[in-house]
Amino acid sequence: MPSRFQLANAIRALSMDAVQKANSGHPGAPMGMADIAEVLWNDYLQHNPANPDWPNRDRFVLSNGHGSMLLYSLLHLTGYGVSLEDLQHFRQLHSRTPGHPEFGYTPGVETTTGPLGQGLANAVGMAIAEKTLAAQFNQPGHAIIDHYTYCFVGDGCLMEGISHEVSSLAGTLGLGKLITFYDDNGISIDGEVEAWFTDDTARRFEAYGWHVVPAVDGHDPDEVKAAIELARQHDDRPSLIVCRTVIGFGAPNKQGTEACHGAALGDEEVAAARERLDWPHAPFHVPEALYQGWDATARGEQREADWQARFARYAEAYPEQARELQRRLDGELPVDLGSEALIEATQADGGDTASRKASLACLNTLGPQLPELFGGSADLAPSNLTVWDGARAISREDASGNYLHYGVREFGMGAITNGIALHGGFIPYAATFLIFMEYMRNSVRMAALMGQQAIYVFTHDSIGLGEDGPTHQPIEQLATLRSTPNLSTWRPADDVETAAAWHAALKRQAGPTALVLSRQGLPHQSRDKQQLANILRGGYILQDSEGTPELILIATGSEVGLAMDAAAELASAGRAVRVVSMPATDVFDAQDADYRNSVLPPSVTRRLAIEAAHPMPWYRYVGPEGDIIAMDTFGESGKAGDLFAHFGFRVDNVVERAKALLS
Repeated sequence: MPSRFQLANAIRALSMDAVQKANSGHPGAPMGMADIAEVLWNDYLQHNPANPDWPNRDRFVLSNGHGSMLLYSLLHLTGYGVSLEDLQHFRQLHSRTPGHPEFGYTPGVETTTGPLGQGLANAVGMAIAEKTLAAQFNQPGHAIIDHYTYCFVGDGCLMEGISHEVSSLAGTLGLGKLITFYDDNGISIDGEVEAWFTDDTARRFEAYGWHVVPAVDGHDPDEVKAAIELARQHDDRPSLIVCRTVIGFGAPNKQGTEACHGAALGDEEVAAARERLDWPHAPFHVPEALYQGWDATARGEQREADWQARFARYAEAYPEQARELQRRLDGELPVDLGSEALIEATQADGGDTASRKASLACLNTLGPQLPELFGGSADLAPSNLTVWDGARAISREDASGNYLHYGVREFGMGAITNGIALHGGFIPYAATFLIFMEYMRNSVRMAALMGQQAIYVFTHDSIGLGEDGPTHQPIEQLATLRSTPNLSTWRPADDVETAAAWHAALKRQAGPTALVLSRQGLPHQSRDKQQLANILRGGYILQDSEGTPELILIATGSEVGLAMDAAAELASAGRAVRVVSMPATDVFDAQDADYRNSVLPPSVTRRLAIEAAHPMPWYRYVGPEGDIIAMDTFGESGKAGDLFAHFGFRVDNVVERAKALLS
């Protein structure tokens, strides 16, 4: 049987060989953390390489994702569908081993990591999902949801502010099945971190309420194993294992320095490392005895088979709960979900209301039908209106609820939401003011990149926010959201379009959806059945002229009512005006050309877009002969009505600009 040191050296050799062949990458972290990974993956991690999606597997997150060859080596060695050829194509176009781990590219990769600290936040989300799902479904004698979340972090992860946000919350919630390993190697890209990072990390995490195992020799398997045992005994709180390691361990001339952090070692140093590590094998060659020592396929299949047998007993004792759990894990919506019917019902019964209030009405209608709906707000629930009648907050003592008070932690909230979505069994939503999307911007981008169903409730969507002033009034945020690939952004004009937006968000499983909602009341618009159906096409004719229109007004959100009023005045002056409501530009853009041209005929070149936000998204729709009424400055502090008037969102200004186009 190979020694632990030999098993760990397989990681070191594959990592330095792959980085060397690519002449790009980070060999230091994989070589330094190889001993920790060997103990965790061989002695503790519950997983099945033949089925990377087994629901009750332990989750492993490499938050310091630049060390991706550590994870790729582990997946290859333990029997996942990651071949030697894949390792040899590390960081190459269309390879299964991209520069940072990417969810969906490589079997066994639980989340996309690279932006430091977000992997830790994802792990916190996964641990929340495990604890909540277990509290909702486990029964006495049937611990059907029962797994750990393990996370590797480096100095960079802990320097990022998001690490504070999520670690603080993890301690408050007592996430006892979250175990994090801190690679305390004292080196970052710029050199020795003691010049810019002198935190007492152990005491910091103790202050969060974590159990901390300090001063573990990360190259001593016995110490690492003892630390994991200690961590698993403290199931009332998350654990941090502080592992002192040598970055680039085994590279005699570069280990312990920044020289092995973010660049290939070089042929001479690789050769020297082979000699130091007593690894005489050719590049990318691993002896069969080591493969046998690493192979986890048989153990994994047995572990899943044992769990499937447990699940069968659970299903026999609790058939209704088992069916519901399976539905949620499969990501299937209830067959009788009435979200589309809600659109028609709202049209019939709707009234003038703020779209944030309309959103709450949607939650109160749909929430009871969706036990998988898991929401939260960053300390703005009374303003975001996300605590619906059936919402019940989770806590350290009782995690069986469906709501989480995130506190003032927008970035952490966004990345935790991603972790909950990645875990499975939930449809998570997260809420804050639209302006504070800026704090969580990168986590929104990561949800889009990973294709995760996260729903964002961004309220107070414009200068209509009012007296809080320009620090809180969003201008460029809508343009940012709309320019993000695979993010669907809805800015509804009234209660009906809000219901349609919720329907679209719940049906959209391949990426996140942003619901951009107003603080102030919006007028309810009348529609026929065809118009109701066309809302879900992202843009549609809300009101048309009797003949061919000579002018098209395009608007979203609160400006749709303004467009309707202006159109009425123009029509009274004999002008043929069409009003197009476009709540979701990305959805409209995805329609076939015939439909798009029926809404915005190429022959009608006089177009005026109206939106109390940055004009950038609208140039493509109005064309060279059109015009835009929008915001190209920051706002002011004042009452909403005064602000709209001051910045030109008035009927008389719309009419004047429209007449200028027509002349």
